Amino acid sequence: MAATVVRYLRSVGSPTSAPAEREPESVDALPRPDLRAVGDDERAPVGPAEFRAVLGNFASGVTVITAPADADEQGDGSGPAGFACQSFASLSLDPPLVTFMVARTSTTWPRIARAGVFCVNILGAEQGELCRSFAVSGADKFAGVAHNPAPVTGSPQLDAVPAWIDCRIHAVHTGGDHLIVVGRVVAMGAAGEDGPLLFHKGRFGRLAD
Repeated sequence: MAATVVRYLRSVGSPTSAPAEREPESVDALPRPDLRAVGDDERAPVGPAEFRAVLGNFASGVTVITAPADADEQGDGSGPAGFACQSFASLSLDPPLVTFMVARTSTTWPRIARAGVFCVNILGAEQGELCRSFAVSGADKFAGVAHNPAPVTGSPQLDAVPAWIDCRIHAVHTGGDHLIVVGRVVAMGAAGEDGPLLFHKGRFGRLAD
């Protein structure tokens, strides 16, 4: 597990099963700032509704980020972790890095952080329902979803996705009310030529022929 994630978990008080690691003395634990980006006496320059409306004009692809079951959870019947994510992007070619953003209030993220690994499942044009099943909370997201272990990390690689990217967590940075997660790619593959599932103005779409 990346030392950065261990430090993050310690800073927020989450348990971790990772072995103790000696941390460089010059590196501090990640801060845990308030979720607000402005002070109580400040007025935000842009309201949340306007922010969503304007940013909704940017079309993005859709992914499902998955991680294997935590070693401490496997005995109580808990399964793997996963959530739908549209804020994903490639970051670096050398070394090969990708990034995704996750809300700091996410209940799935701590499980992925403890695993220290994840798989990015890029969804195809016909997989809107699959995305919806991973966008809910408090349910078994993997019920009826066929998957196999990714080759290096063992994270769930969902069947029939156009492409997948197997990663180890490389770094975690704070970004307002979200976390910026950087993953180092350890394996990847593309299964076909299916078009991507797109998300635009709150709706799913696809590329025009």
